[in-house]
Amino acid sequence: MRGSRLPRDFRLLWAGETASMLGGSVAAVALPLVAVVTLQAGTLAVGLLTAAAWLPWLVIGLPAGAWVDRLRKRPVMLACDVVSMAAFASVPVAAWLGGLTMAHLLVAATAGGAAKVFFTLAYRAYLPVLVGGERLLDANTKLQGSESAAQIAGPGLAGLLAQAFGAVSGVLADAVSFGVSALCLRSVRTREPRPPAPAERRLLKEILDGVRFVVPDPYLRPLTLFSALSNIALMGYHSIQVVFLARELGAGAGQVGVVLALAGAGGLLGAALAGRVAARFGTARGFLLCEAFAAPMMLLGPVGDGGAGLAFFTASGFCTGAGVVASNILTSTFRQSYCPPELFARITASTSALNYGAIPLGALLGGTLGEALGVRETMWLMACVQLGALAVLLLSPIRRARDFPFIRSPRPTPDK
Repeated sequence: MRGSRLPRDFRLLWAGETASMLGGSVAAVALPLVAVVTLQAGTLAVGLLTAAAWLPWLVIGLPAGAWVDRLRKRPVMLACDVVSMAAFASVPVAAWLGGLTMAHLLVAATAGGAAKVFFTLAYRAYLPVLVGGERLLDANTKLQGSESAAQIAGPGLAGLLAQAFGAVSGVLADAVSFGVSALCLRSVRTREPRPPAPAERRLLKEILDGVRFVVPDPYLRPLTLFSALSNIALMGYHSIQVVFLARELGAGAGQVGVVLALAGAGGLLGAALAGRVAARFGTARGFLLCEAFAAPMMLLGPVGDGGAGLAFFTASGFCTGAGVVASNILTSTFRQSYCPPELFARITASTSALNYGAIPLGALLGGTLGEALGVRETMWLMACVQLGALAVLLLSPIRRARDFPFIRSPRPTPDK
């Protein structure tokens, strides 16, 4: 399906999200650079910045899902863009005034992370409203392709900005990207109806409605468990890959950037192939094939030394990225087609609190084991964890299905 056939409002959302994702990819490098170069921070402080960005999923993820389900999604997304823009714009302003501190960086990262929780929940629920169910796969493919491209371009752009204008310029670029996203969202004409008000607002009951939908579900439960294990393995692997490239393979800073960019390009291939894989094998079977392809490719990353090692690592990252991105597109489309709209944010929050909460755990585990066992050995161990996670899928009904099912109605739950 050609991009021109997707609605104008989706193209505006896509443009805004692409700008925001590129800014976020720049900031992922720029914030640690500010901490290290401007504030002379140590390794622990830099690690805390990553944790601060993901911690809100654990702290407010579940209630955020209930709150988002009560509201129209577009105003929530606009408010999140404004909050993120203000939080990240405050960093260069404080630096220029000579008052930037590590505490300020941590607060900005936490505020941005909290806004991202609400934005993500609202955005995933809003997408089906913009494009309709029959175009969800195409829309998710385009958004995931943009994210992969941003992850390739972002680190290099952050380095160029830091070299030309100083480390804080990358954080300013992120703030500007949220402004672009807000302007695009303001131009979207599609208005969703106001969600029906529940008979009574009880936050705990609303949260539990989302959890109760996920826990007994034969598809969402294994997907959630698999994603959590996979995020631990992937983040444990990725958190030490720069150390592996620089110390074990002797790559210079320029080589590290090139290798990571080439490895990340696999995500673009995965985005391009997701629709074809689904058409050829089915959505559920295609998802399994993508994950079964990606997991063993991780074992290739720590193989070899010198130039051969760099080649193996690049091929491993490219193939792993292609499989993971394609599978993400298929599962995102499934969730948006399967989960009842009135519960969507709560269901997403129930799964994401565990999935995204596993990310800082994986990064911490990778760093700790890298010190204790060695970097190469830890990467192999994380690859084995990713392979082991496939057992969760193979023991679920997903193994026997060709396609994921469509929308399921929530089971009534008694008031207590």
